Amino acid sequence: MSVATSIRRNVFAFLAGFGGIALSVTAAGAQPLDSALASAYVNNPSLNSQRAGTRATDENVPKALSGYRPTLSGTASVGVASDRASYSGTVYSGGTVPRTFALTATQSIFNGFITGNSTRSAEAQVRGARETLRNTEQTVLMNGVTAYMNVIQAYALLDLQNQNLAALEQELRATRDRFNVGEVTRTDVAQAEARVADAQYQVSQAIADLSSAKAVYRQVIGVEPGKLTTPKSIEWMIPASIGKVISVGLGSHPAVKASEYAVDTALFQVKVAEGALMPSVNLQGQLSQSYQPALTTDQSASAAVTLNMTVPIYQGGQEYANIRQTKELLSQARIEVDVNRDTIRSQAVQYWGALDAAKAQIQSAQAAVAANTLALEGVREEWRVGQRTTTDVLNAQRELTNSKSALVTAQRDRVVAAYSLIAIIGKMDATSLKLKVNVYNPAVHYNQVRDSWAGVRTPDGQ
Repeated sequence: MSVATSIRRNVFAFLAGFGGIALSVTAAGAQPLDSALASAYVNNPSLNSQRAGTRATDENVPKALSGYRPTLSGTASVGVASDRASYSGTVYSGGTVPRTFALTATQSIFNGFITGNSTRSAEAQVRGARETLRNTEQTVLMNGVTAYMNVIQAYALLDLQNQNLAALEQELRATRDRFNVGEVTRTDVAQAEARVADAQYQVSQAIADLSSAKAVYRQVIGVEPGKLTTPKSIEWMIPASIGKVISVGLGSHPAVKASEYAVDTALFQVKVAEGALMPSVNLQGQLSQSYQPALTTDQSASAAVTLNMTVPIYQGGQEYANIRQTKELLSQARIEVDVNRDTIRSQAVQYWGALDAAKAQIQSAQAAVAANTLALEGVREEWRVGQRTTTDVLNAQRELTNSKSALVTAQRDRVVAAYSLIAIIGKMDATSLKLKVNVYNPAVHYNQVRDSWAGVRTPDGQ
């Protein structure tokens, strides 16, 4: 068998196995990406915190609706009094213990549409909070994808560095053997020793990178990384053109939707502030019972129903400042919509380019790996017969390791870029990714508390 034939067989064998090694730790008993994302969906504290914040926002609606409901209050007083009275020349004096009990009910009839606008503002806040929750979910799951791929990449790079170190140590032993028989100089040995020392450092650095990647994985996913494997492609979910990605993202991304609901909230807050300039009308009823209110009276009772109207004339200017302030906040909210749209547009272009670049890099790196594998085998054969120097062999080994590393990195970047585009179009969620979890539905809590009139316990029993 010729040297060229042997080299070609080695190249083909390498390429056949490299695709499975580059971005896969192990296939047996592997923890797939969707399983890791399911763990993040359930365990991530940032996501759980945002869910609690969304539930807290739900309570703004019953708070606003309380303006439609009557208020009921009771008062009681007791004291000691000394009275002196004169009647038909007769003087009466003595001490009493006056006691009064009263029950007052008040129903707002008109308050400048403040209650209605406050309710609509609170409902817009709820919708915005749900979009913020969805955006947090996307961020957490995207961080989960990145952490997952970083661990796989770190394992693969560590494996490559270990292979490189083993190859260089073999080259060093061969160089020392040839030095002992006078075929190479001490300089060749020193060069091989230097490359081995550098490879040992690269292994140590790869170990540190792996440790860091695993720590981030634990933070995002909530569990230690197990046996990971290369995820299936989701590029079929990405629209066919960058223009379509931008169009869908501008209409569906939760950050954009949340900012649009923030505009609605701010608009109703302006109307709430303007309501302070309008008159208010309320109906009030009161029942009271008094004991020993005076020296000559044992007890008395009263009942009254009144219709009250209050017309604001001037309150120091605070209401006008509030109106101006809410209008500026409305302008700010509208600008934030444009900011978020520009961000989504920019990120869409960025990730689309990153995906195209990663695909091109994979093709280039695969060709480079094949060529460098062939070149290294050829240089080694030529070095054995004295046609190449030790430096040539060491350089060929380094080029092969670099091209393998570039391929690993490009494969990782392709997966991350694809998921980033999925997030841009608002599909980076448990439902769209078909994660095997109980999907959190924020509407459940909202419906439980919206029309609640009383009670201090939350629906989950706290």
